[in-house]
Amino acid sequence: MPVSEHEAASRPIESAIRLLLIEDDDSIAMEVAEELTSRGYAVTRVDNGLRGLEEAQSGRYDLMIVDRMLPELDGLSVIELLRRQKVMLPVLVLSALSAVDDRVNGLKAGGDDYLTKPFAMEELAARLEALLRRPTDSRETVLRVGPLEMDLIERKVFRNGREIELLPREFRLLEYMMRRPGTVLTRTMLLEDVWNYRFVPQTNLVDVHIGKLRRKIDVAGEPALIQSIRGAGFSLRVSD
Repeated sequence: MPVSEHEAASRPIESAIRLLLIEDDDSIAMEVAEELTSRGYAVTRVDNGLRGLEEAQSGRYDLMIVDRMLPELDGLSVIELLRRQKVMLPVLVLSALSAVDDRVNGLKAGGDDYLTKPFAMEELAARLEALLRRPTDSRETVLRVGPLEMDLIERKVFRNGREIELLPREFRLLEYMMRRPGTVLTRTMLLEDVWNYRFVPQTNLVDVHIGKLRRKIDVAGEPALIQSIRGAGFSLRVSD
């Protein structure tokens, strides 16, 4: 049985997102559970890897947060065993280890995202929301769309081998578009999914950032990849 379970009171349990938290640090677990419960998640927490693995295998959860260092079975082993069993539950790895090799190992084990401690609760919540909206087959570490290549580990972008320097928000915006090539993305979708706005304000924020991104991606002499769709939004498209 789980050590503790927190279910959101502000919405029906059957509609709440069911989240499994595997964390042996009581203070961190309590803080995370309270924060996510307040955001409408139904959180179940366990404090060791073996019990976490059993819970994850139950099929009751929509999402999982797992600490890397756990008693009985470490977090990466939990993820690797789940992936071998074809359990494709989205996983966010928590760790005090922040080196590139550590992040690479976390993703190679089958994690979908990697967050280092200490972290801000707002960032944790934003990453979970992004995971829930991400296509289920999106565990690759390099994205490719036509001449564009994005390395999700090194946080680098190239077009035909030319490195493109992007600011963090521009990187996140392009990643969102590269995961949905050819799809018309409305301003509302981008504000909600890239900026994590819970309401859509009257703003030209998306247009400004798209303009900046386009000037870096679509240089003179190369086919334009970022298209404006009149009356609808934007799309990342490669010409035939």
